Amino acid sequence: MKTINKGKRRKRISRRQRQKRKIIIVIICLVALVLAGIFLFIHTQKEGNIVTNIIKATTEKKITSNPEEVLAEYMACIDSKDYQKMYDLLSEQSKLNISATDFISRNENIYEGIEAQDVKINVISTSEEDSNKIIKYDTTMDTAAGELNFTNEITLNKNDKKIYCIEWSTKVIFPNLLEDDKVKVSYTTGERGSILDRNGKVLAGKGTVASVGIVPGKLGENKEEDLAKIAEILSITVDSINDKMNASYVKSDSFVPLKSISQTDTEMKEQLLGIQGIMITDKEARVYPLGVKAAHLTGYVQNINAEELEAMNGKDYNANSVIGKIGLEKLLEDQIRGIDGTIINIVDKDGTKKLTLVAKLAQNGKNVKLTIDADLQSKLYDELENDKSSTVVMNSKTGEILALISTPSYDPNDFILGMSSDQWQALNENEAMPLYNRFKATLSPGSTFKPIIAAIGLTTNTLNHDENVGNSGLSWQKDASWGNYKVTTLKEYGSQVDMQNALINSDNIYFAKAALKIGEDTLAEQLLNLGFDESIPFQFGLGSSEFGTDNKFDSEIQLADSGYGQGKVLVNPVHMASMYSAFVNDGSMVQPYLEYKDDTTPTYWKEQVFSKEAADTICNDLIQVVESPDGTGHSAKIEGMTLAGKTGTAEIKLSKDDSEGTELGWFAAFTVDNDEKPYLAITMVEDVKDRGGSHYVIPIVKSVFED
Repeated sequence: MKTINKGKRRKRISRRQRQKRKIIIVIICLVALVLAGIFLFIHTQKEGNIVTNIIKATTEKKITSNPEEVLAEYMACIDSKDYQKMYDLLSEQSKLNISATDFISRNENIYEGIEAQDVKINVISTSEEDSNKIIKYDTTMDTAAGELNFTNEITLNKNDKKIYCIEWSTKVIFPNLLEDDKVKVSYTTGERGSILDRNGKVLAGKGTVASVGIVPGKLGENKEEDLAKIAEILSITVDSINDKMNASYVKSDSFVPLKSISQTDTEMKEQLLGIQGIMITDKEARVYPLGVKAAHLTGYVQNINAEELEAMNGKDYNANSVIGKIGLEKLLEDQIRGIDGTIINIVDKDGTKKLTLVAKLAQNGKNVKLTIDADLQSKLYDELENDKSSTVVMNSKTGEILALISTPSYDPNDFILGMSSDQWQALNENEAMPLYNRFKATLSPGSTFKPIIAAIGLTTNTLNHDENVGNSGLSWQKDASWGNYKVTTLKEYGSQVDMQNALINSDNIYFAKAALKIGEDTLAEQLLNLGFDESIPFQFGLGSSEFGTDNKFDSEIQLADSGYGQGKVLVNPVHMASMYSAFVNDGSMVQPYLEYKDDTTPTYWKEQVFSKEAADTICNDLIQVVESPDGTGHSAKIEGMTLAGKTGTAEIKLSKDDSEGTELGWFAAFTVDNDEKPYLAITMVEDVKDRGGSHYVIPIVKSVFED
């Protein structure tokens, strides 16, 4: 028993010893870890200092041994606009000669004033003189006046830390720039080119306006009352007048410009000149002599805005540039815009030029001559000014556009003179929509579309010109599947219902049947061949003509209605003119154009859209529309002239039963075998219901062909 107990005792002591050993080992490990951490921290700090010292020594050695890099670093600061860093690279003596504030101001004003960027240097040579380094180098930089190149020389010396620093003077900027000299940037204006008609008459160009201003010292005793009168006449505020008169530069005998007005506004001039202190002088400006008569054609210019300036970056526009906003002013911008010139000179303290550093000459824009006849444009506008209309007159053989009109209109001169917010609001809220360009639109063509359907039918051999399809009366439907829907026409004209008679009498029923006979697939294919759903190759972005839904007819009824220019057929007037030109060009559609050219050899937009036989046949039928006493266009007949034409009245209504809907009146006419006046004219007038329909339009179009 004792032996056993003794063994157990020895066993208990052994376990206790092992626990002690574990505790001791843990303590030793912890101490070792702490000591290791301390050692590592001290070692790391020492290593970091060694690395830092090595980098510092290397950097100092690099700078000390490479003055070229100091120069490169200095010049790189011009692009980054870090003028403080440039100053930091100067020698102590240089810093005694110029303060940081003056240095930064001088360099900032010069480099940013000339719009310096992309500065590059190329070291030519490095030499040593009295322990100084002298570097000769070429500099190239882009500026507001173009690329500037020059050769310069700079001296660098070591400071107390053996680092090279720049010995600075104004010659570091430019070698010929002395301390009292200045760098002057001057601008010259590039003139905007004129837009001319075919005979050289100005449609948009340089002219004069009347600049109305006040001479403060000459105002009368009733100053407040007079200022109120001036503000009312000019549609400006009294506050705006006072703000201008209170400007710091204004003296009692100064001319303070308030607003520009038209030279021809004699009534306003008389009102203003009756007020003491008012002075009116001439001022050069962009003018539009035809005013409202060609506004949608010419468009207008205005000062460039911030968004446009950003979008035109790199194209030589500046904050003072004008830019075409709409119409031909915008479309011809690249041709007619003037590019301002810039000259960068070094001038002495008196402003006398010492040296031209770089110059970019101003470039005047080109004049652009149009095919437009200003007299014809003006004449037609006068006849249509009270209507909502569009007119295109074209040389049917060459494609030259002679007149392009949208009424009502606005005066582009108002945008140049300064349009008040009330004027702008009135234009935008006018129910007649004078800002809306109707010759760019697509509209329901009504019966003017019937000759197109007839020519398609003859070309595809789906219609027989001489076939008598029978008299269907004044209303017709294919069968009972059409429900209550019927095609109606205005008059019966006997038992011989063939293509020519249908055109002469503008028979809707005949052409509804014709569209069904041609078939939806063939008609859709042929309309696409005529340029439907396609951009018209013309300088203006015209609306694309269209039919149906996604170039398919929604129903048999819609197909039938399309045969007489209703349904969902929409046509642009310029496109219509091109299609009609095929009737005098052996079936090919001439391409319309606006810029005048001496060589009038036609370009065809679409060739052989109709067969020659079909084109000739329809041309003869349209002659009868005018010549025949029964023809809907007979009132357009001119003795001694062969004129072909087609009327059209398009109903614009919400439904077949809509009695409140309006009507568009159309008349398309062209001369045949007339070398003196190979004209084709198309006019559309809105709201002709109860005004004679298409017959309201005939005299207007007829005037194009009359002497």
